[in-house]
Amino acid sequence: MNNSTPSTGVYANGNDNKKFKGDRPPCSPSRVLHLRKIPSDVTEAEVISLGLPFGKVTNLLMLKGKSQAFLEMASEEAAVTMVNYYTPFTPHLRSQPIFIQYSNHRELKTDNLPNQARAQAALQAVSAVQSGSLALPGAPTNEGTILPGQSPVLRIIIENLFYPVTLEVLHQIFSKFGTVLKIITFTKNNQFQALLQYADPLNAQYAKMALDGQNIYNACCTLRIDFSKLTSLNVKYNNDKSRDFTRLDLPTGDGHPSLEPPMAAAFGAPGIISSPYAGAAGFAPGIGFQATGLSVPGVPGALGPLAITSSAVTGRMAIPGASGIPGNSVLLVTNLNPDFITPHGLFILFGVYGDVHRVKIMFNKKENALVQMADANQAQLAMNHLSGQRLYGKVLRATLSKHQTVQLPREGQEDQGLTKDFSNSPLHRFKKPGSKNFQNIFPPSATLHLSNIPPSVTMDDLKNLFTEAGCSVKAFKFFQKDRKMALIQLGSVEEAVQALIELHNHDLGENHHLRVSFSKSTI
Repeated sequence: MNNSTPSTGVYANGNDNKKFKGDRPPCSPSRVLHLRKIPSDVTEAEVISLGLPFGKVTNLLMLKGKSQAFLEMASEEAAVTMVNYYTPFTPHLRSQPIFIQYSNHRELKTDNLPNQARAQAALQAVSAVQSGSLALPGAPTNEGTILPGQSPVLRIIIENLFYPVTLEVLHQIFSKFGTVLKIITFTKNNQFQALLQYADPLNAQYAKMALDGQNIYNACCTLRIDFSKLTSLNVKYNNDKSRDFTRLDLPTGDGHPSLEPPMAAAFGAPGIISSPYAGAAGFAPGIGFQATGLSVPGVPGALGPLAITSSAVTGRMAIPGASGIPGNSVLLVTNLNPDFITPHGLFILFGVYGDVHRVKIMFNKKENALVQMADANQAQLAMNHLSGQRLYGKVLRATLSKHQTVQLPREGQEDQGLTKDFSNSPLHRFKKPGSKNFQNIFPPSATLHLSNIPPSVTMDDLKNLFTEAGCSVKAFKFFQKDRKMALIQLGSVEEAVQALIELHNHDLGENHHLRVSFSKSTI
């Protein structure tokens, strides 16, 4: 083999191919990247699109006979970000995995090589799109041009959150429109929200146009998307609430689950991220969610639909690999008020979002507790709705626990009644498959839905009941068609959360126990 290649440039002799099968020492970072296992029918634009989200692509050399290519980025920093991103999440072109490493060359010299016309034309077309001098095909003209200084960060609000929407699900959906670098999720104004940063404002633009107003699942979990005023996100921890996909070395933060190895494997598996590549000329592949509610018109370079399977039997979503520890149904709840909280109180509150089997308040640290739900989906749902909620003057935090079950105390072990088994409780809301309660899961709200009210109980009786529990009653009304049900509006969400804990299952006489839920309505 001819090894006389000058160190400054690359020629088509496949010099970088030598001994790459595992025994080659890794090269130091370079802005030239060596790509292997490229399918023979892949176009120049598709290869360029792998690098596009990370910065300007300045040159390309395709070695089709060897299924290889060299890609030159404008800066070493862009190349490093690209390699860091694609190391755990192997990119795919035409459903084939592509392997990327640094080249031992510092720049690409292709001026004197034959067959470079197509590569140069593709580079010029991409740079025209990036500079905004070319309109997006199929895009409305008023939206198709990127405004100067437009942010690559999207603010996402999810309305009608009936099923858990995790950071992984957002990554799965938004990756179809380009490379997602960072995601932060949080609850604000009783709504599940996220900030999501793309590598390029063009990707953010396209995702917003295609996804705004769409439902993730049938008739629920509606996406409301705007550009954020932030131009970049600062992620400190990689856990179930925030993630920087370019920095796998970040800590998980106190009390947060780490990304366990099986989870990381599931996360990079086909089906979860079937293709992070951004489609021809940097346009995102289209997604089709017809089966599950999200139907998005095709985008240039479209791929097949993204499958999120629905578990119809229980009326909940089964999302592969979408829990912090796959299948874990135990939550770690922290920052509780030890003077007021009891296992029964946690059972009632978390029972709004699933069937609670066991609760353990920590013997040595009573502001922390473990709550075991019936399954991982219910745990995720309770975590999404309750983490960040105020309860007895403190902001509750819920994350997935590293424990798989809550242990009951051994006989004779001192426990002070801090561990309780509720698995046979008659108060479970979701025991019956297909129960109507599945359709009435709402975030904590100041308005409560009351039901199972006996005929003899008046409005004043109910108002007094809530006032005696320490609530300020702002409004009350019985349902017109059914006097067994009513809405009551209290002074704050925190009051309502505490009233639900105190008064759910309260004995109203005549063998009627009051049922209390959060309502999406206001009076």
